[in-house]
Amino acid sequence: MKVFESYEQLLLDAAERLKEAEIADADIDAWYLLELVTGMSRASYFLEKYNRPSDEEIRKYEELLEKRISHIPLQHITGRQEFMGLDFMVSEDVLCPRQDTETLVESVLEYTSGRKVLDVCTGSGCIAVALMKLGNASCCDAVDLSEAALDIAKQNAEFNDVSINFIKSDMFEKIDGKYDIIVSNPPYIRPDVIETLMPEVREHEPLMALDGGSDGLDFYRIIAAQSKEHLEENGILAVEIGYDQWEDVSELFRQNGFRDIVRIKDLSQNDRVVMCKK
Repeated sequence: MKVFESYEQLLLDAAERLKEAEIADADIDAWYLLELVTGMSRASYFLEKYNRPSDEEIRKYEELLEKRISHIPLQHITGRQEFMGLDFMVSEDVLCPRQDTETLVESVLEYTSGRKVLDVCTGSGCIAVALMKLGNASCCDAVDLSEAALDIAKQNAEFNDVSINFIKSDMFEKIDGKYDIIVSNPPYIRPDVIETLMPEVREHEPLMALDGGSDGLDFYRIIAAQSKEHLEENGILAVEIGYDQWEDVSELFRQNGFRDIVRIKDLSQNDRVVMCKK
């Protein structure tokens, strides 16, 4: 085990090793791992950075660092991810909540108060939890085919103190009622594109949450064809899309009788959400 005379030395060495391993945001990840091991805040670090870390801290830090160097996602190491200002538990069984998906939540938040919501392909439950916690929806059902994902989603709902009815269902298969709003962040990446993704995503996130079929549109076809029977009149349908899928997805919804179809861009000005009405 290497000897480090200060927390600062330990942190700088870790950041350099992460950069050599071609880890994006190496400096930030090195800090988060140190925070996890030591419990230090940024403020306390600046007071203690010249102090010597204990052998146990170095050992634990090295262990986590090796995981990150092997491209295990930081979120899987920490077990946590922030989304819409809320804290979520994550694991290899769910897609890590992403800032892109905040665009979907923000798009429907103003409509959710007192409304009944259905979240299809809920994964970690981040969309459903955020809409209940921040949008004051009257009730929310959330479905996923993965039992492991639903277990994580239930824990996230409990942790954030919201009541959500989670249902194991292949899309709309087990859904009987009608809703004012249906939201979904379905799998939408083509298999050939999955092969080009960062190893953190390609090798460590669930394939079933990524693979949208040969053209990336399989789940949008199901949503376009089946969601109307579960929407109230004038109900809202909102889905996340890939940056290059606006024309294809909007046309699917148009062919299935949806109206007032609009696209919403994310912070990078990429097409990210398609919203429409029954």
